[in-house]
Amino acid sequence: MTKTRNGGAGVENASAPSTWLVAPALILFLVFAIIPLAVALGLSFTSWDGLTAPVFNGVANWIRKLGDPVTYNALWLSFQVIIFSWIVQTPISLLIGVFTAGKQRYRAVLSALYFLPLILSSAAIAIAFKALLDPNYGLGQSLGIPLLSQDWLGNPHLVLYVVIFVIAWQFIPFHSLLYQAGARQIQPSLYEAAQLDGAGRVRQFFSITVPQLKNTIVTSSTLMVVGSLTYFDIVYVLTQGGPGYATRLLPLDMYLTGFTASDLGGASVLAVLLVVIGLLLALALTKFSGFNRMNSQQEGA
Repeated sequence: MTKTRNGGAGVENASAPSTWLVAPALILFLVFAIIPLAVALGLSFTSWDGLTAPVFNGVANWIRKLGDPVTYNALWLSFQVIIFSWIVQTPISLLIGVFTAGKQRYRAVLSALYFLPLILSSAAIAIAFKALLDPNYGLGQSLGIPLLSQDWLGNPHLVLYVVIFVIAWQFIPFHSLLYQAGARQIQPSLYEAAQLDGAGRVRQFFSITVPQLKNTIVTSSTLMVVGSLTYFDIVYVLTQGGPGYATRLLPLDMYLTGFTASDLGGASVLAVLLVVIGLLLALALTKFSGFNRMNSQQEGA
């Protein structure tokens, strides 16, 4: 019995240092996530213009914002960005990542070119594309191509897809890096066995590469979906939410509500909505994809 108690104490003492190791991360999460969220939640029940003292007004902000058509339009636009961003970015990122996972020198050179957008800021990218897409002196006028000379950012039927394109151009390299790292972990013996069985490259891709990258696909999709709820700077510089409300996504609506309309109580409602929607989407992806039950990508090797 004595040995058992000593052994148990030894296990507890051994686990104590690991608890302290996570303390800095927990403190940072508390200071920069939990406390700001609690403050935003508290402000959502107040009337505050940012200058005078906040005045408690109950659920008036929630009723007003949840009944505002602009809020629902912002939600719908944000969900469109989530869906179309995933549809565009996932297959392209997967193909580029798998391609650049090869050991050939020319692929390393192409990798450096593909990943250049990662070192650029969102504001710089938005400024560059805004100049390129300008109908008066942009790329279309310079090349003399009428199709490119139309008002891409002024057409309410096109502007959202232009924004999605610019976002994809910026973030495809990041997700390609994830797929490149995942593809390099796949055992070569799996491809060798498939070649002996007569499987071609396409069959190997869909029967070996994609299943072995299931963890990476879920991780990339989660980052992509939740990240789509945070697009602000690139949209603000490109369109400022226009024309009209055509690109007024939920993060931009939150900013304009708080700092243009001086309604920080209503902006806090939108901030809490963003957190709740992002959390629900992340949990849904984890649950329905079976990510928490997945085995290692080396499975079957």
